[in-house]
Amino acid sequence: MLFFLGKNDGALMSEAGAALDLGAPGVSGLVDRMERAGLVERGLDEHDRRAFRIWLTDAGRTALKRSRSNLTELNARLTEGFTAAEIDVVARWLTSLQDKFPASDDE
Repeated sequence: MLFFLGKNDGALMSEAGAALDLGAPGVSGLVDRMERAGLVERGLDEHDRRAFRIWLTDAGRTALKRSRSNLTELNARLTEGFTAAEIDVVARWLTSLQDKFPASDDE
């Protein structure tokens, strides 16, 4: 969610859910937890009062910066010892799992 909002701050909850492959209950629970942690703020959409938008807080932006820096090191460790072709196969397999087992709204 941090990475998504880093590029889409103020996105609709439904947009965030689609990007993260989460149904409405899943994204709502995630936003609830992030809101309690002070990472995001949620507010009504100005055009559609039934929809909510999510914005990063200052603490959320700080967490995003920290996560980006840690991600580079983590990716290097995870892919160490594998060729680019091998990593491509793993990425293709993981993507196929998302296609074969899409998130449902029952989350």
